[in-house]
Amino acid sequence: MILKNIYKISSLICFSLVISSCSSSSSGGSDDTPPPPVVTPPSAVTLVFPENNTECNEGVVSSTDITKSTVNFQWNASQNTDSYTVNLRNLNTNASFPTNSTTTSAQITIDRGTPYEWSVTSRATGVNETATSSAFKFFNEGPGIESHAPFPAEAISPSRGANLTATTTVNLEWEASDVDNDIASFEVFFGTETNPTTLVGNGPERNLDNIAVTSGTTYYWKIITSDRAENKSTSEIFQFRVN
Repeated sequence: MILKNIYKISSLICFSLVISSCSSSSSGGSDDTPPPPVVTPPSAVTLVFPENNTECNEGVVSSTDITKSTVNFQWNASQNTDSYTVNLRNLNTNASFPTNSTTTSAQITIDRGTPYEWSVTSRATGVNETATSSAFKFFNEGPGIESHAPFPAEAISPSRGANLTATTTVNLEWEASDVDNDIASFEVFFGTETNPTTLVGNGPERNLDNIAVTSGTTYYWKIITSDRAENKSTSEIFQFRVN
């Protein structure tokens, strides 16, 4: 009888140890799944060709349409990058033409005798962050052109979409360039209309000071740039608000 009781106690102890062991093993196990890899965002490229503020003569003229030529856009590789997007903008029409590439060049057919602006955006798989280069302007040479229209002027101050603190006057400032380096004058139109028609300045200066404004009003302005050969270019319409 005593041996029988000892046997029962021993069995209970063994059973308890088994349960405890199993429980400890299942609850204390470690997760060996490795963390996801960290993807480093890409860096910005350096543009190579076409160069900034130049006349581009190296395009291949189309055999079926002499008004167009194919230009080989080139840039230096950027770090942590899987693909690139060439951002090309026609400065006469403001139309944009994105082109994707997995190398450091892209052949793009564009209009001849036309000014363009271009930049490159770097992209990496697995990360949403991108990096965009500085923007270059160039003139895609056309047949028999000896004098080129200026590049459309760009607003410096107020910048596009700026919100200014309450004030009664504002200073306008812009920049402009020309392949021929013969810019002669600027006509500046300003007002509350989305396409302003009021001429507020006409001369060689690249700024206008003390333009009267009213708080709580949105203003629009544009610039017509003329060179000594009477070529002209019109900027986009810039907008800002006085709070």
